[in-house]
This record gives sequence, structure tokens and C-alpha cells, in this order.
Amino acid sequence: MSDYYLSILQGALLTVAVSLASLFVSTVLGLLGATAKLSGKKPLVWVSTLYTTVVRGIPELVLMLLIFYGAAIGINTFFESIGSDFTLDLNPFVAGVGTLGFIYGAYMTETFRGAILSIPRGQMEAAWAFGMGSTQTFVRITLPQMVRYALPGFTNNWLVLIKATALVSLIGLHDMTYLAKQASAATREPFIFLLFAAALYLVFTSISLWALKRLNARYSLGTEKVQL
Repeated sequence: MSDYYLSILQGALLTVAVSLASLFVSTVLGLLGATAKLSGKKPLVWVSTLYTTVVRGIPELVLMLLIFYGAAIGINTFFESIGSDFTLDLNPFVAGVGTLGFIYGAYMTETFRGAILSIPRGQMEAAWAFGMGSTQTFVRITLPQMVRYALPGFTNNWLVLIKATALVSLIGLHDMTYLAKQASAATREPFIFLLFAAALYLVFTSISLWALKRLNARYSLGTEKVQL
């Protein structure tokens, strides 16, 4: 029995890796999407709006299966049609991270867009009047203030993303959910091992809430405190 618990703990490390990698991808896509939506350029606004609308309207599991199976089949069919011997074997870790990052990038886009809109525009105009460029204004004026407004939504997205990593077990990635199901099938005691995996998820989310509350307190100095 102890071997099963140890394997689930090892799978938990993979779950953390998938979560953090997906968070990085989703944050980058969220910043790009929010910038595109607020750019005022119609093509960028249209593409970013289409992205957030479509992704938020399709279940995560459907998108993951589409990317893992459909993308590989489509790419291989394309290369076969042009006479190439190239075949794509999509890695489950890459597929899981890419899919989760792509999905939650849409949610992060709306979170960051709302946070940026909460900052008085006069502050950015003052920065431009002092000769700051767009990049310098974003890094020195917008980003520090955006963090405080974005943290509540960012926290919710992160907590949901952690729980959504359980979906990668369906594409063959040996995370802790996959290993808990394997242990349950081998011992015919599903309650014990699935409850252990659930407890690990609760530990991860509790640590995340603690860390993000401290971060929120750091960026809320001098302002009214906001409960996450």
C-alpha cells in the first residue's frame, strides 16, 4: 500500500509542474490578449474577442481531446498529402500544458483587461507627457497597479486551473489523478486513494490561497483591503 501512496506523491510533482507551466502560458496569452483587446486596432480586437468567446464556450475536456488527437492527425495528414514522411507524435505533457494554457489564457485575458481598465487613464497620459514610451509606461505605471486589481480574478483562475490538471490523466499523462485511479483499480479500494489525491489538491489550493493573500496584502498597501 505504501508504494501506491509514494507513486501518487511522485505524480503530484508532475501535477505541480503541469499547473505552473500552464499558468505561465496562460499568463502570457492573457497579457497578449488583453493588450490586443485594448489596442483599438480592429483586426487585433476581432481576433482576441473570437479567442475568448470560442474558448470560454467549449468544455476543457473537448478542447484537450481535440488538440491531443485532432491536431496530431491534422498535421500528419497535411504532411502525408505533400509527400513528406514526417509524423508528429504529440507529447502528453506538451499537449496538456498547451491546452490548459490556451484555455485559461482566455480567462486571464478578461481578468487583465478588466484590471487595466480599472486604472485611471490619466496616469498613463501623464507618463506619456513625461516622455515615457508605451513599454516603459506599462512596466512602471500600469503593471504594478494592474496586479492589485487582477489578483482576485487571477486567484480564481489559478485555483480552477490546478483542479483542471486532473484532465491530463485522460490523455495518458501519469499525474497523481492517473496514478490514484491505477492504485484504485489494482487494490479495489478507490475511496482511499482518490481521497488521498483529493487531500493533495486541497493542500495545493490552500498553499496557493495563503501565498496569493500575502501578495494581495503587499500590493494593497495604502488602499482598502480586498478579500480574495
